[in-house]
Amino acid sequence: MENSGGRRTQAERDAITVEIGYALASAAILAALVFGAVSGPALLFDLAPGAEDLLLMAGSGLAVILFFVRVVSVLVRFQRGPQPSQPGRTKPDS
Repeated sequence: MENSGGRRTQAERDAITVEIGYALASAAILAALVFGAVSGPALLFDLAPGAEDLLLMAGSGLAVILFFVRVVSVLVRFQRGPQPSQPGRTKPDS
């Protein structure tokens, strides 16, 4: 994403900022959904104390892991640049 001069333009910096925001927001939503899906039964139902603790720890751990995986995957994909919409086609008229 760096131009030949080694310095980023304002448009490039803005694009990076937007992409970081998107990565963090989508990761937070994913983490919240996973935490709710895994830990939800422990919060909604009267389960055995060991089961509640296990679900809460599993939900928390999985949410943290998926948060970081999502952030990294979005930023790596952004760094690689745009992907062709139709692989194998190099000319717009082909």
